Amino acid sequence: MSPEDNRREERVGLHEECGVFGIYGSPDAANICYYGLHSLQHRGQEGCGIVSANEDGLKYIKGPGLVNTVFNEHNLSTLQGNISIGQVLYTNAGGGEVAENIQPIVFHHGTGDFAISYNGKLVNACRLRKYLEDKGSLFLTSSDCELIANLIKKDAAQAHVDRIHSIMEALNMVEGAFAFLIMTSKRIYACRDKYGLKPLSLGRLKDGSWVVASETCAFEVIGAEYVRDVEPGEIISIDHHGIRSNHFSSYKHHNMCSMEYIYFARPDSDIDGCNVHTFRKESGKLLFEESPVDADIVIGVPDSSLSAAIGFSEASGIPYEIGLVKSKYVARTFIQPSQSMREKGVRMKLSAVRSIVGGKRVIMVDDSIVRGTTSKRIVRLLKEAGATEVHVRIASPAMLCPCYYGVDTSTEAELISARLSVEEVREYIGADSLAFLSTKSLMKSGDRKEMCMACFDGHYPTDLYLTDENSTLYKRYQIKVK
Repeated sequence: MSPEDNRREERVGLHEECGVFGIYGSPDAANICYYGLHSLQHRGQEGCGIVSANEDGLKYIKGPGLVNTVFNEHNLSTLQGNISIGQVLYTNAGGGEVAENIQPIVFHHGTGDFAISYNGKLVNACRLRKYLEDKGSLFLTSSDCELIANLIKKDAAQAHVDRIHSIMEALNMVEGAFAFLIMTSKRIYACRDKYGLKPLSLGRLKDGSWVVASETCAFEVIGAEYVRDVEPGEIISIDHHGIRSNHFSSYKHHNMCSMEYIYFARPDSDIDGCNVHTFRKESGKLLFEESPVDADIVIGVPDSSLSAAIGFSEASGIPYEIGLVKSKYVARTFIQPSQSMREKGVRMKLSAVRSIVGGKRVIMVDDSIVRGTTSKRIVRLLKEAGATEVHVRIASPAMLCPCYYGVDTSTEAELISARLSVEEVREYIGADSLAFLSTKSLMKSGDRKEMCMACFDGHYPTDLYLTDENSTLYKRYQIKVK
C-alpha cells in the first residue's frame, strides 16, 4: 500500500466541510467567536480563522490546526471590533490546499471590503468558475467563497446599489448546498440555500448581541438564547437596525442533510427543530423493531453512535454497555511506515473493553458504513477481546450513491454498499449478522416530511452538473433527480 493509499484510507469516511459562526454587537466579538468555533470543532479540524471589523477595516487571523492552537490570548487581542465571523475547516482536498482555503477569506473592493465564511458545496461551481474566468476573473483558491465574491462584487456603475441586492443576484446564480456568512465593516449577512440542505441558526446574547452558527450547541457555551433557524432561501441582515429578512428565492424546501442527524452534528444541537440526540435514539429504537437479534449486550461505536445504541437497548431490553473506548488524543495513523504499525495505531484510537465483551454475544450499533474498513477492524477488535458473536446494526440505510453537497464521499469507490450486497458486506467486515435502517424509519426518526437522503436512495434535491466520470455513474445507478 502506497503512502497516498494509506493517507486516503485514513481520510475516507464521513467528513463535513466546515462550521461557521458570527456575532454582531459585542465589544468582545472576536473572543466570543473563538468560543463559538471551539464548540463547532467537530465540524472541521484542519484549519480555522476569525475576522473582525473596526474603524481600521477588516483584520483576520487564520491558519491550519485546531482552534486552541491557532488562537491565543495575545493574537485574539489584536482583533478589535464588535463584529466577527469565523470558520472551522475540513477539506477533502490534498493537504497542500488546506492553507489557501482556510476561511474567512477577505476581499478588497472599491465599494467596500468584505469577508466570507462558508459551509457547503456548489454543484455548478465548475461552470460558474469558467463563466467568471471568461469575463476576466482570476482565482487564487479552489474555495467556492471566491465564486461568490466575484459574483457579488459591484462595478462603478453599481456603487449606489445596496450590497444586499448584489448578494441576492449572486445566490440566484449558484446551485447546491450552502450556509454563508458575509461580513462588511458594518453588518453580517447570513444566507442559507433554498433547499435547506445546510443548517444555520440565529441566537441572541443577554446584552442584545446577535449570533449565528452552524449548530445551536455553539449558543450554549456563550450563553446565547436560540431565536430561530435561518429559513431556506433567506438572507438575514444583522446591523445597528437589528435583523432584517430578505428572501432570494420563493422556492423553499427543508431537505436537511440526513447525515447532520446521523453523524455530523453534536447530540446537544437542535437541527431544523429536532434534537440530534432524540433523533438518533429514536433511530436506534426503530432499528431494533426492523432488525431484532438475540444477544447479551448492546454497545455503540463512539461517539456519534452512542445515542442510537441507547435507543436500541431500551427497545430491546438488552443491557447497554460501554464496550468500546475511544482515545481523543491520538494523531492520524497514516504516517506509520508499516501495516503492523498502522494496526497498532487503530488500537490506540479505539479499544475494546475485554471484561465487558468477553464471552458475550454483542450487538454493535454504528451510525454508518462507508468503505467498510473501519467496521472490519472494530469487529475484529471485539472478537479478539473475546466476543463470541458480533451482530452489527447500522442506524442509517446503506450508502449507495455519492454526495455532491459537501460530504466527503464523492466517488463510487468509497462506498462499499454500492458494490456489494448486504450479505457480501457482512462477510467482508466479519460480522455474524448485519442490518441497516430503512429510509422510511430514518424519516420517521425525526418525524420529518422532507430530508435529503440522496446518498441512500439517489434522489438528489438539486440539479446535478456532472462530469463525464460522474455521468457514467449516473447512468449505471440510474440516479433519480427530483
